[in-house]
Formats: sequence, structure tokens, C-alpha cells
Amino acid sequence: MSTTETAPAQAGSRRKWVALAVVLLAAFLDNVDSTIVTVALPSIQDDLGADFATAQWTLAGYALAFAVFLITGGRLGDIYGRKRLFITGVVGFTLASVACGVAASPAMLVGGRLVQGVMAALMVPQVMSVIMTTFEQKEWVMAFSMMGAVLGLGGVSGPLLGGLLTDLDVFGLGWRAIFLINIPFGVLAVALAAWCLPESRSEQAPRLDVPGVFLVSLAALGLMFPLVQGREQGWPAWMFVMMGVGLALLVPFAFHQRRRHAKDASALVPPTLFKLRSFTAGALVVMLAFSGITSFFLVLTYQMQLGLGWSAIRTALVTVAFPIGITATFQIAWRKGTANGRAFVALGTTVMALGTLLMIVLTKTQGPDLTWLQVAGAELVVGLGMGLCSPILTNVVLGDVPPQDAGAGSGVVNALIQFGTAVGIAVVGVIFFSLSGSGPGSTAERFSDATAATLWYNAGVFVLVALLSPLLPASKKPDTATADSAARQADPAGGLVPDPA
Repeated sequence: MSTTETAPAQAGSRRKWVALAVVLLAAFLDNVDSTIVTVALPSIQDDLGADFATAQWTLAGYALAFAVFLITGGRLGDIYGRKRLFITGVVGFTLASVACGVAASPAMLVGGRLVQGVMAALMVPQVMSVIMTTFEQKEWVMAFSMMGAVLGLGGVSGPLLGGLLTDLDVFGLGWRAIFLINIPFGVLAVALAAWCLPESRSEQAPRLDVPGVFLVSLAALGLMFPLVQGREQGWPAWMFVMMGVGLALLVPFAFHQRRRHAKDASALVPPTLFKLRSFTAGALVVMLAFSGITSFFLVLTYQMQLGLGWSAIRTALVTVAFPIGITATFQIAWRKGTANGRAFVALGTTVMALGTLLMIVLTKTQGPDLTWLQVAGAELVVGLGMGLCSPILTNVVLGDVPPQDAGAGSGVVNALIQFGTAVGIAVVGVIFFSLSGSGPGSTAERFSDATAATLWYNAGVFVLVALLSPLLPASKKPDTATADSAARQADPAGGLVPDPA
């Protein structure tokens, strides 16, 4: 072959790897932003004069918006073009980051976080699609391995960056720098995407389930709003009514999904998935497991900073013990867990429960004298358990799903992960912030008692997941379409990057 013939091919080959770098940069930003906020929350509250509900919405609002629009984001890319949706998502995410960074009020911050979540739901599903349409199948393993490494780095970097930027007070920005740092990376991602990303769309683009999105959004808001705001407003009767309405809306949503699926198979959540007992049990397992992860770190962040008086960077450095634990056991699960999925999920969540119980005992017995080594030790144990189950959890849940439904199932499971994260933050927030408020004893004693009491929720959900694990499929069926789901489950705070629908 002549030089003139090989040069364009080489240029095209280089360009697709640049394209991979671009989409992974965006996925990295999403992974960082889902965890970077946690350590900075006390500083944000203090600066904005915000209540604890604002702190919960800052975390849960992002995950909730992400969950609701995730599947729709993937389908919009199929319809209107993945490059177009990716660039739209990155631009929107960057502008929302600016809004968060300059927020003058709690409402503006929460609004910015909600928009960030929606925009992430537009850009992140395109990552998988770009890989599968740009690379040959023999190159997928390399691309997905790079994805797993980048996203693992993002999970570790989030808390560290949050603590570092907040404590260093870069240019006098304080906590605002954790959002404004997205600007140069967003601009770079847009410029490179416009140059090197190929446009692609589905030949048979699915229809959008707009009524489905509307119904599930109302249901989610009806459930979440009272959980987050109830304590601040004294639990008026109308909030309980709102929760009841939110639950009731799930009934028309289910009926609508059945009709939509029967008509043109364009349901947001294909009802056929839930005919599989293992998938139904798996959906519950996933929601419970991830309701305990991010909320675990929410409690410890407030305990360490407000209860023990630690700095944001010290808190972040202690939190690094968790991803270290994941790294130590991740490869074991990756190599051995495929054929023993249920056993690894049960073992991993049992170890996570033991680590949480250790944290409860240490907090209860040591109180204000709790040391960084003790906290890091408990977090390390929880991380060891997470590493045993996280690499294979999604694939285990999808083990009985037929190959033709693997994409839809993966999208639903990852949306449930985000929704579980939001619910866990809300529930734990109700318990913790109620117990740590005004009362007898010093601030340190109140926070220690509140931490020990609240973490029983986290320990309980981990134990429940272990007990439910026998309902999962016995082993994973190989499925290339969900391979990256497994690689991405080592995120330290449960802020997973979801698969496209």
C-alpha cells in the first residue's frame, strides 16, 4: 500500500483515539462532580447561610436529575446524533457549573446542580455509543479498559480535589473553585469534540417516551421533596399527602409503560424486564446498595468537619482509604466473580456492613477523641467490601436478561443506581440532621451520637443486600454491551457513570 493511501488511514486512527480521550474527559468530569461536592458541603452551608436541606439537595438533586433523564439522554443521541447531544450536554454542564460557582443563594446552587444532572444525562450516555460506533469490536476491550481507569481516577480525585480546592482558597474562591474548575475542561472538550468526533445516529431511532419521563419525574419529586424538606418545615400534613401521591403515581406510570411497550416498544422502562424475578430482585438490591454508599460519606463528612473540627483537606485525605480498599480487592472480583456473582455480592456487602459496624463502635466509644487512623481503618474495610462486589454487581443483576434487552436493562439498572443514591441521601439526612441538631451535650458529642445512630441505616441496607443476594442469577452471562458497567463500578462514592439506554 502506498504512503498516500496509508496517511489518511493513520490520521483517522489517531483521530478516533483523540475522540475517545474527549468523551472520557467528559465522563471524568461527571464522575468528579458527583463526589467533589461532599467534602465541601459544610463550607458551602457556612458561606451561603444554607440549611441542611440545601446540602442534601446539592448531592441528591444531581443524582435524581441524572436518574430521571438518563435513558432519555441515550435515546436523544440515537435520534438527533450522538455528537450533537454530547456537545450540547458538555456546553450545558459547563454553564451549569458556572451557575453553581457564582451562586449567590442556596436556591441558585441547587438549581445549578439539577441542571448539571440533566446535562450529564445528555452527555454521558453518548460515551458508550461513541466507543461502539467509532472503534472496531476487537478494540473495545482496550477502550473499555481505559474508560474504567479514567473513571476510577475520577472517583478517587473527587473528594481530594474538593478538599484541596476548598482549603487552599484558590484566588479567594473557596468552595466555588470546585465548580469553576470545570470551565477550562468543558471548553477543551467542546473544541476537540467539534473537530474529531464523528456524527452517528441510530438507523431505526426509537421514539421518546415523554409522558413516561413526566410521570416518573413527578413521582420522584413527590417522594424526595418531603424527605429532604420535611424536617426543616416541621413535617406538615401536606408533605405526607405529597409522598402518598408520589407513590400512587407509580401505578399510572406502570400502566403507561405497558401500553407503550405493547404499541411500539418505546417504553422508558420495558415492563418485560420485571417478569424476570432475578431482575426485579436485582433492581431492589442495586437501589439498596447504593442508597448506603454516598449517604455513608455524607454522614462522615459532617461528623469529621463539624463534629471533630477537621479541615476539608484532612477529611478528604482520610476518605482516600475507601478507594484504596476497593483497589485491593477489585481484581479478585473481576477475575473470580463472574462465575460466582451471587457469592461475591453477598461477601462484599457483608464486609461493607462489618466496616460500617466498626465505624459505629468507634464513634460510640471514642466520641470526640476519634482519630484519623480509626476512621481510615473503618473506611478501608468498607472499601474492601465494595471492591469485592462492585465490579460484577450490574452484570450479575443482568445475568438472566435476554441479549436483545441487555441495553435497556443496563440503562434501567444504572438509573436505579442514581435514584438509590438520591433516596439514601434523603433518608440518612432526615435521621442524621434531626439527631445532630440542638440538644444536650457539646456539639462534638451530639454529632458523635447522631453518626453512630444514623450509620445503622447503612449497615442495615448492606446486610439486607447480602440476604437478598440468593435471588440474583447464579452466574453472569457474557454480554459485551454491559462490559463497561462492571469496569465502572469502582467509584468511591457510588457516583457511577451510567450506561446508555
